[in-house]
Amino acid sequence: MSSVINVENLSKKYIIGHQKQERYTTLRDVLTNGAKQLADKLVHPFAVPQNDSTHEEFWALQGVSFDIKQGDRVGIIGRNGAGKSTLLKILSRITEPTSGKVSIKGRVSSLLEVGTGFHPELSGRENIYLNGAILGMSKAEIKKNFAEIVAFAEVEKFLDTPVKRYSSGMYIRLAFAVAAHLEPEILIVDEVLAVGDAQFQKKCLGKMNDVGREGRTILFVSHNVAAIKTLCSTGIVLKKGQLIFQGDVDEAVEQYMGPDNLDMNEISWDDTDDAPGNENIRLKSIAVRPFQGSTIDIDSGIEITTIFYNKTAGRSLGFTLRMFTLDGVCLFETGVVLSRDGDAKIGHFSTKVKIPPCLLNAGIYKINLAFGDRAKYALYVIEDVISFEVEHTATGRGHAARAPGVIRPILDWTHEFLR
Repeated sequence: MSSVINVENLSKKYIIGHQKQERYTTLRDVLTNGAKQLADKLVHPFAVPQNDSTHEEFWALQGVSFDIKQGDRVGIIGRNGAGKSTLLKILSRITEPTSGKVSIKGRVSSLLEVGTGFHPELSGRENIYLNGAILGMSKAEIKKNFAEIVAFAEVEKFLDTPVKRYSSGMYIRLAFAVAAHLEPEILIVDEVLAVGDAQFQKKCLGKMNDVGREGRTILFVSHNVAAIKTLCSTGIVLKKGQLIFQGDVDEAVEQYMGPDNLDMNEISWDDTDDAPGNENIRLKSIAVRPFQGSTIDIDSGIEITTIFYNKTAGRSLGFTLRMFTLDGVCLFETGVVLSRDGDAKIGHFSTKVKIPPCLLNAGIYKINLAFGDRAKYALYVIEDVISFEVEHTATGRGHAARAPGVIRPILDWTHEFLR
């Protein structure tokens, strides 16, 4: 097979601005500072104003090189901030690299964000033609695939409705249908499929399998390791902007899941600007500890403590935690309402939740966090923020063998002899 994507020593640098932290400002401070600035300007009219912000370099990618053959189905995996989305944006010609070289042979169709290439004022029908044209398709090609696109997206009733009125699920169904049915030589799909429901995700994976069997190339980013292993034959593992593995997908998953690539048990961030978050929320720390004994094992029970900074007052704040196995199976979701009546204060919040002993089986688990305004909309979501390992014990089993299954509860049994 010939090479269709060749990446040589690819790097991407961003300049991040930091505003100096200021203490609480009173009206007196504002008036005093304003008078001082006016006086300074009169005394030194040509002085250059001082900038309170600082800047630093952030390398999203550094020295990444790889080669992809025609027909390869490549899963790209890594923790948050590893550089996966930046890599796909460069390969899709959305952003330019700082240095390095990318060579691509063939027509590329990318699905990186919900509704990429859609015009909100145009209808679904008009956006199919618009998006197809953006992807380099002729009107005849689009027309040939039109009925199949509409049927796959399940938006027949809303075909002549402006897409700004579509739900996020409808948006992504239509966007994926266009990207996958217009016969690109290379299909690039980011984690955006997580927006759809489980049935549609399965449908998308089936379609990507069909695309791969037709000899076209697929690049797929996902935190769902099971989906990566199902769809892809090879894998690329990124860590902190660097490529640490390329090869068989099972080996790639082992590299991604290996102890050296997991942040175990406790993480904290001293600098708020460097912590995960956005304009709404910034994490301070997350810790997973045994709440009895000194080792996290089946008998100890687990206590998960999260500290974060709420940056905006006057909302009804909610916090959700989801726990997953390493291969992406969700065990449960739990949450707490921190403020019900729109009176959340600016400042640090601490949450703590306990998982009882003899519930989780031995193994490694991952945690996702979500912050919302009373479930109306998400303020911040972070996946795979931390992982931890539960060690094996023989409690309740009568022998030392590790039990199958994700959970290992001790349950109440009754029995009697019936003659």
